[in-house]
Amino acid sequence: MSLSKRIIPCLDIKDSKTVKGINFENIKIVGDPVELGAYYAQQGADELVFLDVSATHEKKKIFLELVTRIAKQINIPFTVGGGISSIEDVFGLLNAGADKVSVNSAAVKNPYLLTTLANQYGRQCIVLAIDTKFESEDWYVYINGGRIPTKIKAKDWARRGVDMGAGEILLTSMDNDGTKNGFALEITRDISDKIGVPIIASGGAGNMSHFYDVFTKGNADAALAASIFHNKELEIKELKQNLKSKGVQIR
Repeated sequence: MSLSKRIIPCLDIKDSKTVKGINFENIKIVGDPVELGAYYAQQGADELVFLDVSATHEKKKIFLELVTRIAKQINIPFTVGGGISSIEDVFGLLNAGADKVSVNSAAVKNPYLLTTLANQYGRQCIVLAIDTKFESEDWYVYINGGRIPTKIKAKDWARRGVDMGAGEILLTSMDNDGTKNGFALEITRDISDKIGVPIIASGGAGNMSHFYDVFTKGNADAALAASIFHNKELEIKELKQNLKSKGVQIR
């Protein structure tokens, strides 16, 4: 694993527009994904994540066209996710120019999907997205955009997902999402310490010290955020300078 930490803006996409909510609800439009992506790339983002939050079959074609447009405008790696459930879905997105795909609900329902995709495209392309919430003294996995609870513990699922073929974990704390109160450090560290692939922490970024904490106390390899970048509360260049000044190895 690389020692350099990564900063990753996340763009949630609905009907070809970038949107943002709090705790997965109250969704508002914040801009054009191609323009925003290009802006973040220019600002020094290491990677981008685009998640189609309304991924139904009829919208998949629209999303593919959008991914093609994004790939033409952006010179940094980007991951796409939302409603991915087959080899064909992944082929289409990688073919359109995505570097990695993020799989969530479909992998929970059929973990062998991760093996199939990793065998076909290489595990470096396959990101397992885990949405999790703290309940009854542990962190549990949610599926369908955070709408449906499961009885699967996040730590167990992360370990199994990596065994099945995931090359990276995108871990989102639903409790922290959009709150700007900081990342879920404990579960991030627990998972990071137990599995041998990079962890992208997501949910809760509100200021520079939250990024410092998730890298140093949460042992995350990358930190993902949306609203603080969309609302220009934090510029990526300043954030990177701040982290470097505190001794964090940053790209």
